[in-house]
Amino acid sequence: MKTLELLPPTETMYRALVNRDPSFEGIFFVGVRTTGIFCRPTCTAKKPARENVDFFASSSEALESGYRPCLRCHPMEPGKRPPELIERLRAEVERAPGGRLTDKELTALAIDPSTARRQFKRHYGMTFQAYHRARRMGLALSEVRKGSRVDEARNGSGFESESGFREAFTRIFGDPPTAAKARQPMFVERIDTPLGTLVAVVDDKGLRLLEFADRRATERELSVLRRRLRTNIVPGEHRYLDAIRSQLADYFSGKKLEFDTPVAPVGSDFQLRAWKILRSIPVGETRSYSWMAERLGDRNARRAVGRANGTNMICIVIPCHRVIRADGTLCGYGGGLWRKKWLLDHERRWRSGD
Repeated sequence: MKTLELLPPTETMYRALVNRDPSFEGIFFVGVRTTGIFCRPTCTAKKPARENVDFFASSSEALESGYRPCLRCHPMEPGKRPPELIERLRAEVERAPGGRLTDKELTALAIDPSTARRQFKRHYGMTFQAYHRARRMGLALSEVRKGSRVDEARNGSGFESESGFREAFTRIFGDPPTAAKARQPMFVERIDTPLGTLVAVVDDKGLRLLEFADRRATERELSVLRRRLRTNIVPGEHRYLDAIRSQLADYFSGKKLEFDTPVAPVGSDFQLRAWKILRSIPVGETRSYSWMAERLGDRNARRAVGRANGTNMICIVIPCHRVIRADGTLCGYGGGLWRKKWLLDHERRWRSGD
């Protein structure tokens, strides 16, 4: 199902396609019905007629609709930079992360506020103002945890009144500032890959979540993390985000298929034991649910193993995609069986040196 609410108007997208407008890179993909190929907005191929195109919010949606990637513009290649506008907006935030950028100030910077909201919503799953607000509050929480007084944290947060700051802080983090000194936020980043955008969440203990952004369960899992760890998720920089971003690039390029970013999954004792066993399966190999059940000490626990694998919130790094049926057929992957097959083929290909 296409996420049409995240897309610009169709006529705007078609005009951007015709003009090869680079500001729409990452905002939409276009499928050409007459060729069965999907492209980036900036593809240099001859432009199709308006009635022969479909627009998609992600490359995975285009794939699932039966289109194959263009060999000219390579719409699924990893490592593509975010749209220029998003990079510019992030730079503006980091110049004064504790300040505020109003619609009026964005307009003065020759940035259309509605475009900023739309592109941020598409790329980060939140509007630009929500991103900036979360960034400010994350900094404020850091100051509180360092021992700063509430009024000192508020002064750097862009809030004019202490009551407004306390209310916003409590709404985001669940606690008033004075009760949050022992808390730390989790930090989130969206990472583009050949299989679609991944959402990565970390804190000082390690990687908490790595899931495909288009999965219906991802938003629920983010809520589970917030509730169980009693903190919130904010945009920001973190060494483990840097690490997983780099290691995912190595993984998808075939340079290195193993991960050493610390992981800190949240689950029951049984789930944690199951996920530890998953990490013991070598790259390029597969195991059965029965094999996992035996190592957990109960040969009849296949269904429990399946449930544990299904609740794994750290895909690829905790490789539940390497578990298949005893007869060798694929089953049970939250990101879709096509992704499971792609990951297994990718690992086998690079492991064998092909």
